[in-house]
Amino acid sequence: MDEGKRYWLDSAENVTKLYRGIWVLAIVLVALDLVIHRHPELGLDGLFGFYGFYGFFACVALVLTAKALRRVLMRPEDYYER
Repeated sequence: MDEGKRYWLDSAENVTKLYRGIWVLAIVLVALDLVIHRHPELGLDGLFGFYGFYGFFACVALVLTAKALRRVLMRPEDYYER
């Protein structure tokens, strides 16, 4: 790999712009939640910010489940050398 080649995320300015852009997008999506009319099926999904919280907690549950599965499925480092 060429050591002199720089990518757009190598610059701290671009990382800051990306981070701020994600925050702006999140704020816009939360603001849209106030305006967009939804048709709730269960009642709970009609609450403000439900889908954001649901997605966040689902991702946390996936990470915790993966950590637990790692303990069960992990093999020693020299597993294939034996």
